[in-house]
Amino acid sequence: MQEQVDHMRIKYGFWIILMGFFRIALITAASILKWNDVTSVATVIGATTSLVGTVVGSFLGVQVGAAGKERVEADRKQSEETARIALSMLPPEVAIQEDVGSRGRPTS
Repeated sequence: MQEQVDHMRIKYGFWIILMGFFRIALITAASILKWNDVTSVATVIGATTSLVGTVVGSFLGVQVGAAGKERVEADRKQSEETARIALSMLPPEVAIQEDVGSRGRPTS
């Protein structure tokens, strides 16, 4: 399941980046054809690239963060299972202590 989610992230991320580049190229071509003034063309291209760059960067940042969170959660679950297995191998009188002090010794 995790591999399928990662594959979908890569697939949709690729298409979003590709569409962003296509949109920038389209607006660049349209502004070059519409205006002869370099300042106007640069203004339109600058506004477009900043918007598209922000949206694409945000999407990819969220995806990378979500992937990192999923890996951390999987590692945490594995660590908890390892701790449970290790505690199950201890004798009950050692593994279960009702009142444990700050240094790990029983306080009676």
